[in-house]
Amino acid sequence: MDLNLVKCAKLAERVTSLGKDWHKPCLKCEKCNKTLSAGSHAEHEGKPYCNNPCYSALFGPKGFGRGGTESHTFK
Repeated sequence: MDLNLVKCAKLAERVTSLGKDWHKPCLKCEKCNKTLSAGSHAEHEGKPYCNNPCYSALFGPKGFGRGGTESHTFK
């Protein structure tokens, strides 16, 4: 059997995100380890994060309350 014909099963599931190629199951949130879809996540310093709740909690506006402009503080 020609070894060049043998392919990694993960390579068939390659996605491109953040300027590089990932095995689909390897594109995960840095904080909660949730598997992400290309283009449907946030990034901070080149690392992927799920939009909610991880990216919002780590890097979004800080504050109190349930919403409204008065409940947020910006750095």
